[in-house]
This record gives sequence, structure tokens and C-alpha cells, in this order.
Amino acid sequence: MHRGSCLCGAVRFEVAGDLTPPTACHCTKCRKHTGHYEAGTDVLKADLVVFGEEKVGWYQSSEKVRRGFCTLCGSSLFFDPIHHKRIGIYMGAFDTPTNTHLAMHIFVADKGDYYDIADGLPQNQQ
Repeated sequence: MHRGSCLCGAVRFEVAGDLTPPTACHCTKCRKHTGHYEAGTDVLKADLVVFGEEKVGWYQSSEKVRRGFCTLCGSSLFFDPIHHKRIGIYMGAFDTPTNTHLAMHIFVADKGDYYDIADGLPQNQQ
């Protein structure tokens, strides 16, 4: 069981089972939503339990994706591809240990100019 929460604790969650290795997304939308690049893991929606769900706000960032955040403290929490069985959860929201490690970087063509990616992991341009 993995647990996590927003900064203020109004939204908490539990995930049954192991987490898939997270990816780091450097696309402009993820950077704007989180304030830096985003690292997240995908889990089955059926394996996710959210407490304080009424405090989760959703921003429809495209026709296919909405992003969940705490309406009290603003913490970025979820990346929800609509009509899919899986939902993304931002790694920073998990309590540690997560027992996983970053697998790859995606959308690195859009990364910010203020940092370098030097961890040796695979990098996908888009």
C-alpha cells in the first residue's frame, strides 16, 4: 500500500500494489501545472482510493486530459486521461518510501532552459 497527500492534508490517497516506474515529463503544460517538470506514475483507477475527494479541483488542460489539484493548498496531484482505466499520480505527493525509481524523460524538446538532464536515463524528444 502506498499513501500520499497534498501539502495541507485535506486530500489524501492510497494506492494498492506496486507503483510503476515513473516518467519525468518536461512538456510545457506539465511545467506550467507543477512549476517545474513533472514526475508521475500511472496506476489503475480501481487501485486508487481518495479521501477528501470533494477538495480535489479539476482543470481540463486538453480535450483528453484533466489535471487534479487540492482546492485549498493548490498541490498538483493527478493527471487523468479521460476514459482510460489508469490515472497518473505525481510522485511528489507520495509519502516515502515509494520503492521505485525514475525510468525515463519525455517531451525533453520542451524542457526549460534553466536546467540540464544529466542522469543518463532515456530521453524521448516528444
